[in-house]
Amino acid sequence: MHSTQVTVGSSSGLHARPASLFVQAATARQPVKVTVGRPGQTPVDARSLLSVLALAARSGDILELTASGDGAEDALRALADLLASDLDAAA
Repeated sequence: MHSTQVTVGSSSGLHARPASLFVQAATARQPVKVTVGRPGQTPVDARSLLSVLALAARSGDILELTASGDGAEDALRALADLLASDLDAAA
C-alpha cells in the first residue's frame, strides 16, 4: 500500500470543475484504484465525483491519496501533481 499527502492547489478548492478533472484522471488514466481523504479520516473512492465533492476540500487543505498494486506509485504521483496544481487557472 502506497500513500502520499498533497495540498490542494486550486484557488477555490476542489469544487465541481477541479473535482471533475481529478475524477476523470483517476478513472480513465490510472491502472489502480485510488482513494482520497483527509488524513486520519475514512477515505473515499477517487473515481466517485460525489464522494470527492463531499470532502469539501478548500485551497490549502491537505488530502491523502492511497493506492496499492502495480503502478500505484506512478498513479499517486500523477494525481498528487494534478491536485497540487491550480486547476482553476487552466479554465
